[in-house]
Amino acid sequence: MPGTTPQPTSATRTRSWWGWGWADAHPDDAECAAMGALIPGTLAHPLPVPRVRDLAVGRPAVEPPASLAHLVATGPEERAAHAMGKAYRDVARALRGRPGRIPDLVARPTDEREVADMLDWAGEREVAVVPYGGGSSVSGGVEYRGDAHRAVLSLDLTAMDRVLEVDAVGRAARIQAGTLGPSLEDQLRPHGLTLRHFPQSFEFSTLGGWLATRAGGHYATGRTHIDDFVQSLRVVTPAGTSASWRLPASGAGPSPDRLFLGSEGALGIITEAWVRLQARPTHKASASLAFTDFHAALAAVRAIAQSDLAPANCRLLDAGEAALSGASHDGSAVLVLGFESADAPVTARLGQAVELARSHGGRRGDVDGAETADTDAAVGAWRSAFLRMPYLRDGLARMGAVAETFETAATWDRIPGLIEAVRTEVGQAALKASGHPATVNCRLTHVYPDGAAPYFTVLAAGRPGDEVAFWDDLKAVASDVLHRHRATITHHHAVGRDHRPGYDRQRPDPFALALRAAKGALDPRGILNPGVLVD
Repeated sequence: MPGTTPQPTSATRTRSWWGWGWADAHPDDAECAAMGALIPGTLAHPLPVPRVRDLAVGRPAVEPPASLAHLVATGPEERAAHAMGKAYRDVARALRGRPGRIPDLVARPTDEREVADMLDWAGEREVAVVPYGGGSSVSGGVEYRGDAHRAVLSLDLTAMDRVLEVDAVGRAARIQAGTLGPSLEDQLRPHGLTLRHFPQSFEFSTLGGWLATRAGGHYATGRTHIDDFVQSLRVVTPAGTSASWRLPASGAGPSPDRLFLGSEGALGIITEAWVRLQARPTHKASASLAFTDFHAALAAVRAIAQSDLAPANCRLLDAGEAALSGASHDGSAVLVLGFESADAPVTARLGQAVELARSHGGRRGDVDGAETADTDAAVGAWRSAFLRMPYLRDGLARMGAVAETFETAATWDRIPGLIEAVRTEVGQAALKASGHPATVNCRLTHVYPDGAAPYFTVLAAGRPGDEVAFWDDLKAVASDVLHRHRATITHHHAVGRDHRPGYDRQRPDPFALALRAAKGALDPRGILNPGVLVD
């Protein structure tokens, strides 16, 4: 159309080095100020967008060998962009010019041989190797902390980004670990197949990152974790390459894949995987229901999870979360339901789920059951807010506010008490520390027949200049509540470095002993992502 301004594409857009996603998608100063005005105690004006040139980026402590130098970048921009992940505490540190230890080198190997060569060289030179995919970690998983190594290498896998082989008969594909979510789906689309694993970070995360962190994805029931899609893995370790057989199932002893799923690069570098695919869905239907009683809504969700309906989406938003996303404005909790299939209509299953919810007091939204994903206003509002929220979080951080999330999982008998304790104790801790009330919202992101995964959002005024310590204190309170209620320290955000204290308390001692032994055997020089999972 004449006069239309061309829209930026992923090929022309620039990733933010300090915050979430695309640099051009962040709220401007006026929007930041408007959001900050809604939280008492925030700054009068937004902090400036940080610049790499204002950081103290020293000379690299080591030089790569000549044989690998063509794979290595040493410029300040590349190094700063690989210094940390995208958690609130990372954003807050960047805004204050304190990103932590910046890697000396950023390497982008193009094949498995180059990965092995990098590990050999790093081991000889006592260089820590921190694996890096899309950099979307929210638990301190892609940064180096401490000073035990002479230098730090960020090993960026994104040059290994191809779908290498597709088995259309068995509906599986062999895919390199550095493949970002959109590229992975683009390469599968001509085959009529999909992995259909869509974490919130989908646009900015890789298959290898999902595997290394046991990421949760699109499905709220059933196949909720990337684990469920794995057939086999290839992993390069300092002790050699592990290549498991591609099998539909096996009872042959402990699973080698299970050793590396969730290992976060501490035991080896995942280079490729065979993953299970499915036909692309053509039948979709969604609806929302409102509840005046949150406990009744919990009972409705449990009933749906314990049925055989298997909704793709079954997200319960409490009143605060529903208001924040625009899904409700009358103080109601909102249940978002979605069904999909490649083979058969799903309106009947949606109708059954809706009736289950109604039997627990749910009020139907504004759709009539038509097979479309976008007829329900509450569903659309939730989806838009879901994708936009990380950018808004960064805007609030510029106002000195704490805007962060954490997630967990527990059995149904513990869920009501857990949610209430988190709301109360984290809220009280924020009020005591800052003098201002905090908002603590909750939603259920994944549900199982035996339990659920609550996901909490905390909004509070931070302590100016001390926002990171303030959040760390709140997170410690939250972690204590989770431990007391025997809820996991993380359901799908990984352990990283931020969750280590909670993970250490959660895992059995004999397992910790075995994990340390595995670390010593596979990484005898201790160069792989030091501080993650084990010391």
